[in-house]
Amino acid sequence: MAENLKKSASEDAPIDARQWVKVLSKYREPDTLRSSFELALTVGPFVILWALAWWSLSISPWLTLVISLCNAAFILRLFAIQHDCGHSAFYKNRLMSDWLGRALGVVTLTPYDVWRRTHSIHHSTSGNLGRRGIGDVHTLTVAEYQSLSPFKQLIYRLYRHPVVLFGLGPGYLFFLQNRVPLGLMAQARYWVSAMGTNLATLAVLLIILYFGGIMPILLIFLPSTLLAATAGVWLFYVQHQFETTHWEDEAEWDLHDSALHGSSHYVLPSVLQWLSANIGIHHVHHLYSRIPFYRLPEVLRDHAVLADGNRMTMRESFANARLHLWDEHSKRLLSFSQARRAWQARQAV
Repeated sequence: MAENLKKSASEDAPIDARQWVKVLSKYREPDTLRSSFELALTVGPFVILWALAWWSLSISPWLTLVISLCNAAFILRLFAIQHDCGHSAFYKNRLMSDWLGRALGVVTLTPYDVWRRTHSIHHSTSGNLGRRGIGDVHTLTVAEYQSLSPFKQLIYRLYRHPVVLFGLGPGYLFFLQNRVPLGLMAQARYWVSAMGTNLATLAVLLIILYFGGIMPILLIFLPSTLLAATAGVWLFYVQHQFETTHWEDEAEWDLHDSALHGSSHYVLPSVLQWLSANIGIHHVHHLYSRIPFYRLPEVLRDHAVLADGNRMTMRESFANARLHLWDEHSKRLLSFSQARRAWQARQAV
């Protein structure tokens, strides 16, 4: 997949990641009216579905649950808008973007300033084997895994199991881990971000509890938020955890190459692409994160070689859930069984 990006679609197309940055810079400017329109198209259905779900409590709890699960899609899209705010890609006015991001963080259970910092670290270190640990999915190399004790190997295998990553993990991440600024504990501004978000979220839940009792929380807030979190974790996973992704030791690592070749182009049906705010065009986003999400398809229309690179369909993406270890020899992400065979073959030589 990544090799496609190293071949130009025409003689004028850039041939390396740094040259692409110059090309993509012309797409960086957000349009205030378009951004506001996209926000309204997301907040409106979110509020309407919340109201419908609450109203339906008097009819059937199952109907309420179905409506709330549908609303998870709009929570996911609100998170994507918050994501663009963090990259200063939603409004030209940074202050406006930041306060919108903070407000959306109450809905998405994500302290905006904490997340913006850790996500910035993710962008600046993605694919760097020497700088793992913040804003990424914990990934070991084959050699690192083999050097662990059997107990630590078991812990890693449990962590990478789909039931943990996509079952238990999203709830832990959004409901528990996001409550404190892990990785940034020494800085007061991030405590303010986390505690401010916590207090605002608590206030909203207390208002819901006062007017509607516990059922709106149990049947609307919790299911919709958890499903949105699960979808978000899955999207983040497949955008970087695929067979031909890009990892290098720090000495050989390059920011632009890693951005372009270490992120997938996740091709989704048009409805899912809209609901996820085009985040599947992740290789372009990582290469130039200031591009508003609604301009990413424009990039692909103008530059066919980027549309073909790192391409992954939904059907293909499910196989990535079994890939767990980076093999520095073959430059591939492998399953545990593949890694064991590769390791045994090298030890036999």
